[in-house]
Parts: sequence; structure tokens; C-alpha cells
Amino acid sequence: MKKVDVLIIGAGAAGLMSAISAGKRGKKVQILDYSNKVGKKILMSGGGRCNFTNLAIESDNYLCQNPHFHKSALSRYTQWDFIELVEKHTIAYHEKNNGELFCVNKSRDILTMLLDECAENAVDIKDKCNIESIGKNDEGFLLSTSFGKWQCKSLVIATGGLSIPKMGATGFGYEIAKQFGHTIIQQNAALVPFTWMESMKNDFIELSGTSIDVGVSCNKQSFRGFMLITHRGISGPVILQISSYWQQGDSVVIDLMPDINVLEFWQEHENKDINWVLHQFFTKKLTEKLVSLWFANFIGKKLVEISKANREIITNALHQWQFKPNGTEGYRTAEVTKGGINTEEVSSKTFESKKCKGLFFIGEVLDVTGHLGGYNFQWAWSSGYCAGQYV
Repeated sequence: MKKVDVLIIGAGAAGLMSAISAGKRGKKVQILDYSNKVGKKILMSGGGRCNFTNLAIESDNYLCQNPHFHKSALSRYTQWDFIELVEKHTIAYHEKNNGELFCVNKSRDILTMLLDECAENAVDIKDKCNIESIGKNDEGFLLSTSFGKWQCKSLVIATGGLSIPKMGATGFGYEIAKQFGHTIIQQNAALVPFTWMESMKNDFIELSGTSIDVGVSCNKQSFRGFMLITHRGISGPVILQISSYWQQGDSVVIDLMPDINVLEFWQEHENKDINWVLHQFFTKKLTEKLVSLWFANFIGKKLVEISKANREIITNALHQWQFKPNGTEGYRTAEVTKGGINTEEVSSKTFESKKCKGLFFIGEVLDVTGHLGGYNFQWAWSSGYCAGQYV
């Protein structure tokens, strides 16, 4: 039987950071991961350039049933701390939209940095490892694995959520939590595209690839950004953002002209028809589609020829499109999992279970979900670092 101080299940962002943090304290750390390659989600993130954090990390950028849980870790290991680590390894990075930081090169730069830090602190990593059973005794935890038996004083669960199963995501972390008496907040795919109702699919499918700058709102949350029409539904950054607040059956209100009051603009050009007005802001293809679907009765009519009631219909259609999704694309394409292990049962300071001494949970497996834009990676870095200080 092999004995270590800390055994971490999961070699993703949170697991690697936790190992580094514990290793720097002189702990003997072992990481076990059942994937055939560590850090897969790091490598594929940000279009292969890894949006590793955001300059504007605030607690409001996170969803959690316990709204105060994540504040402590985010303040103790900040975006500036991770940026300092990135700069120490001379990784070139740049800011894109709204404080999002990306690698200039490739995501592999971040993974290599983490693996180098692990090696420097004598952290051992084994992939392609199956966990067969986990038990507990007075000396800690006993694990039976495809690499033999292990004993550890502290066991850290950093297995992530259910998103992107083709990258190896499973519900294993939730099963471990339930084994030791934890409750699980209902999980849903988040930061995920919406799908068309069958009745809408044929109307919009020919617009696949069209991108529009819109405002969206749902359940008292609003975002601004680009929406992408796809053959399956609608996607793009602003749609991924609002998806975290959407529930089955809800409508999403979409403002197709967030910077322009269409009637005020039209009044300045009252001798023009609706096709001309819309074409000032949309592509010809999108203009023709909207007119044929929503405004066929007004084709060729000038503003002065349209009644007040019909002007309101036009305004509402363009500024308050009530889009009702059929659903989402699910975990197959979701960037994160909303919900997870109930944070009321985990210490916000140490990330140790309140139900089982020596058991820690970090990262996406917890009921903490960040916005799009580097917030979920920062949660991984912050939670991993803080747990590593107490294992």
C-alpha cells in the first residue's frame, strides 16, 4: 500500500492548483485521473488559447445557492495572484473583451506551467487510473485503484462536473459526495446554446452563421453581446451567459436593436419602408427573413401609413422578441455544470467537508458556477489554492 499526505482525484485546473498549493507546503501529494490525458478542458478552452481569468472578478459573476460561499476564496487567491504566476513563467497573454485574459500562444502554455509547478513541488500524477473503491478509517482514507491501494490523510475531490462528456466528464465526484453524506443541488447544463422549437427551425435555419449584437434578459438578469444563429438554435457569448439563468419553459427576451429605438430612427426617415430601415442595421438576408416572418403586412408602407397599434407591434417584435427555447444542447456542449455539491456542507475557508474530516471538494463539482469569460477558471485556481493550504 502506498501512503501519501494528500491524494487528489482529478487532474484538471482545480486539482493541479490544489496539488501545487499543498506541495509548496511540503506535503507529499499524489494526483489520480482516469482520463488518458491530464488537463483536457484547459487545452480546449478559449478556442485553444485558454481564457484563464478575468481582470474584473466579482462575487456577482457567480451563481450559488449560498451567495457568500465563494467570496472568501476569490479574495484570498485573486486573479492578480494567478496573473503573477503566469508572468513568472513568461507566458504571453492579452486582454480581449471585458477583461478576459487569453494566452497569445496556446492553452498548452497554461497546462505546461501547472505541470512544471507540480514537478517542482514533487507532485506525482498518474492518468488512466480507475478508482474502484474509497473507504475511511481512523488514519484517513483507503483507496483501491487500478494502480493498487493508496492511503492518504486528506482526500481532495476535483473531478469537475458533467459538462462535455467526450472530454471525460462524469458524475463520479457527486457519487463520492453522496457516499459521505452530502446532498447535491440539482445540476443543469450551463453556458450552453439554446435549441429551436420545431416550429421555428425551418424559419431560421437558412440564417445559420448570422451574428447579431443583441441584448438579452431572463429571470431579472440581462446581458449584452453577440448572438449567433445556428442550424440547431441560437448561441454566441450573450446566449451562453443568459442560459445559466434560464429554466425549462422560460422565454428569453431578445432586443435585436439595443442601441437604436427603431421608431425614432424611422421617424427621421419616414418616407422609407421597413425593408430599408432594417437593412441599415441587419444583413440583407436577415432583413428579408424578419420582414417575411413578422412584418409581411407592412411591406412597402411608409411610417406615416402605419397605425399606432401596428407601430407597437413592430417595436415589440424588434426590441422584445419573446424567444422560447425548446431546450439547450445539454452537457454535450455546455461549458460548465450549474448546481452540484451543496456548499452549506463545505467550509468556505478550507473546502473541507463538514460531514467527513479530511475530505475536500474544489472546483466545478461544487454548486458554484461562474459567468463566461474566465470566471470558472478563476474559481478553479482560487478554490484549489485555498484547499491546498489546509490539506
